[in-house]
Amino acid sequence: MLKRTLLLAGLAASLALAAPVSASESALSRIKQSGTLKLGYRENSVPFSFTGDDKQPRGYSVDLCRLVADDIGKQLNLPKLDVRWVPVTAHSRFTALKNGEIDLECGNTTQTISRRADFDFSLMTFVDGAGLLFREGEVPTTVESLKGQRVAVVADTTTEKTLDQMIKAGKLGMLLIRVPDHDAAIRALTDKTATAYAADRTVLVTTALIRGKGQPFALAEMQFSYEPYGLMMRRDDDLRLAVDRTLARLYRSGEIGPIVKRWFEPFGKPGDALQAMFLLNGLPE
Repeated sequence: MLKRTLLLAGLAASLALAAPVSASESALSRIKQSGTLKLGYRENSVPFSFTGDDKQPRGYSVDLCRLVADDIGKQLNLPKLDVRWVPVTAHSRFTALKNGEIDLECGNTTQTISRRADFDFSLMTFVDGAGLLFREGEVPTTVESLKGQRVAVVADTTTEKTLDQMIKAGKLGMLLIRVPDHDAAIRALTDKTATAYAADRTVLVTTALIRGKGQPFALAEMQFSYEPYGLMMRRDDDLRLAVDRTLARLYRSGEIGPIVKRWFEPFGKPGDALQAMFLLNGLPE
């Protein structure tokens, strides 16, 4: 009888060890227990999230996440929080969060109602809109002139979804060429596989400057969408509050200014929409 009791106890213990982490366990509890915060970043979404020449994560969103990590470490009273950077793509970022491969995604992900059904988002971090980049001298003068144009777009982005819906509704006559990332998109434009490259306007400008190999490009005046960015995470009230507390402090104190200057100064001063976004999201403590 004693042997059978010990056997059952051992079996129960082994099953407990093999059981997956409870979905009800908060992200902050897991981070405190492991001493590790896993941050996802994009490798070529300049200037928001990319791999620098030193092979380290760089960018506007990366800087925001570094400050979030510092504050989370202090909140959890961890003398040393191990921050691990995990590369993700436009496609893999969602699965990486769902599977627990990352705790927070630090890129240029647009908040949408459908995405909010599955994930939490921080306060807004940036405001942009989708546009089109052409080779210099080839910008169409009207929307009608886009008919038949081959347009490279990164798959699994809101830009792809927006253009696809407009094409199906008969508002645009372009042909979409879906590519895996922004490097592939600018290559398609450079080697004339595509006549245009569609993405958020800030990404278009910076990708052209950094990855365009000196070739002249031109940005069309037309804008197709509203893109409110946020830091994406699994559904978790405590983690979202911790992230929002950091962002709100940066906005209301003005500490966000040097970060914006660092990454966007070459492209001019922040527009009215971005300045208003910082003002409206600088929530009081």
